[in-house]
Amino acid sequence: MIESLLVANRGEIARRIIRTANRLGIRAIAVHSEADAGLPFVTEADEAVCVGPANPAQSYRNVEAILAAAKSTGAQAIHPGYGFLSENADFARTVESSGLIWVGPGAGAISAMGDKINARNLMAAAGVPVAPGTTEPAADLDAAVAAAAEIGYPVMVKAAAGGGGMGMGVAADEAALRTEYDKVRAFAERMFGDGSVLIERYFPRVRHVEVQILGLADGRVVALGERECSVQRRNQKLVEESPSPAVSPELRARLLAAAVRAGEAVGYRNAGTVECLFDPATQEFFFLEMNTRLQVEHPVTELVYGVDLVEEQLRVAAGLAPTFDPDALAPRGHAIELRINAEDPKRFLPGPGVITTWREPAGEGVRVDSGYVDGNTVTPFYDSLLAKLIVDGRDRAEAIERARAAVAAFEVVGPKCNLPFFAELLENDEFLSGDYDTGIVSRMR
Repeated sequence: MIESLLVANRGEIARRIIRTANRLGIRAIAVHSEADAGLPFVTEADEAVCVGPANPAQSYRNVEAILAAAKSTGAQAIHPGYGFLSENADFARTVESSGLIWVGPGAGAISAMGDKINARNLMAAAGVPVAPGTTEPAADLDAAVAAAAEIGYPVMVKAAAGGGGMGMGVAADEAALRTEYDKVRAFAERMFGDGSVLIERYFPRVRHVEVQILGLADGRVVALGERECSVQRRNQKLVEESPSPAVSPELRARLLAAAVRAGEAVGYRNAGTVECLFDPATQEFFFLEMNTRLQVEHPVTELVYGVDLVEEQLRVAAGLAPTFDPDALAPRGHAIELRINAEDPKRFLPGPGVITTWREPAGEGVRVDSGYVDGNTVTPFYDSLLAKLIVDGRDRAEAIERARAAVAAFEVVGPKCNLPFFAELLENDEFLSGDYDTGIVSRMR
């Protein structure tokens, strides 16, 4: 097993990775910005190195500083978490060429899945269903208009290099397409350094369902069930649950088999997620993208399948067999994750500030993966995620009951917080029925 691990991330995910490292007797090394020096993940690591100022480009995305920290501390491996450099193929290559172990998929898989058009074409060739759309970037506005006319409105305008719900727009007609194309292209160039745009069919009432895959050290790819991720604001997830209340056993078998084919098509190793759009009316699903990293919402899979995905990542990276029997994977119960963010619960606008009170819920079936404690300051430099509240139960009804109690017991004073939104959601008839789609939040507002 790996003996020393540098965690190239921050907040709750760094703290969560460090927790597993500590349990396994692995020396955990944190890197942090000047702004994060007082956060729990820094103090809980065996060693910590400041890699720069608050600006992520000068700290958490500073490849030279992170590699220097790895060298100075004698780190054997680097875990990138999610976000920042986690899906940067060049960083993965640099880590490995420096003689370090990269805890993630190979650079080839990251590159192949990082370009959304290339990913769509690879998946189609592997027999994974894809939505109608362009097979190459729309070179200019005229090409986008022609593609949309062939696909049929409404269409989704997407940044080919985008991810995480960023760089997308919906066009109901040609006039809207002309506006959205320029907007998405400009955003993509600014955020991703690549203005390539693709056009896809847009499904107004659709669910977002994803499959957790794990590429094992022996070359096999296994699927650890699906997660429902349709509670979203601005195309970004707020709630995830597993299993999906919309997926039948027959659909689950098809969905998981397609996800395994997707992983096999790129020789996938380590943890990853195959995201799909699911149309309940037709029972069809379409490949959306593959996230070549550990997902924010991985805890619901951990609770339902009884595995520690970070431990499995480390074992794959070390060339070891998994702790579970790949031929005997079976889910149990139901799990729900709520993303507790420092944001207005009505408009979902960020609201940083000093945390004067932080009280986490506890009890049977309650888990909190948090990045903060009393006295910490939530700064405006990073994502607004404060913590993930994860509950599980024997069934969905019990999980929801536990979620209600946990939300009521969770106290955050200081920065704005979206806990009131979750209290509202957990009483919403549409959510309680399980028959909801990606428009549920907009209908609540």
